[in-house]
Amino acid sequence: MMPTGSLLDTHLTNLAAALVPYRRCERQLARWGADLAHRLAAGGRLLVAGNGGSAAEAQHLTAELVGKLHDDRQPLSAIALHAETSALTAIANDYGYTDVYARQVRAHGRPGDVLLLLSTSGTSPNLVAAAQAARDVGVTTWALTGAAPNPLADACDDVLAVASPDTQVVQELHLVTSHLLCEYLEQELPAALAAAADPAVVQSVPGEPAPAGRLPAAPVRTGVEVVLDGGPGQQVDA
Repeated sequence: MMPTGSLLDTHLTNLAAALVPYRRCERQLARWGADLAHRLAAGGRLLVAGNGGSAAEAQHLTAELVGKLHDDRQPLSAIALHAETSALTAIANDYGYTDVYARQVRAHGRPGDVLLLLSTSGTSPNLVAAAQAARDVGVTTWALTGAAPNPLADACDDVLAVASPDTQVVQELHLVTSHLLCEYLEQELPAALAAAADPAVVQSVPGEPAPAGRLPAAPVRTGVEVVLDGGPGQQVDA
């Protein structure tokens, strides 16, 4: 018989092991949050998709953005593609499940938008197809996955990969990522709104020049890098 508490101990041990490399994502989380703040303040939108538990986490994130995380603020445009159930089932019926997100991306995505795709395995064909569709229409793609390399990470512009073989741990840190992404976004949002309201300042889409006669926005400070010792016998606070 399995000793009482061993399931809890095993789970928490796996989670603690994944937290060590996850802490090194500080700069990336801050960069994503600041980037997204400027895109949404300028009228862009976030499209999000996942399957199963990852779909639920995607919808959690859009709820925080359309609603709020902490303080009251203006609503931000964020759409969970799986939640459009009539469109999703119609597309699956007529075109196949692989296209359920790709077709929606082609319908809704515009240059300057971000498509965030969540997958613990990084192998879901419908998410890889969505990333390819986003590239075709000029939408920036980010992925939250489990350990990389994986097909979804390879198909996206940027990826935050949780270094754990445990699907539950990966999902739990994807939820942490969603909350931190909102935290960094809300921290940067006042500056982003001010920049969007100033006709002399334009937030350029990555890879595209600023419009003629308009000033590019100042670089965004994106946070502090945390470096851990990580040596044997060193305690890391979770």
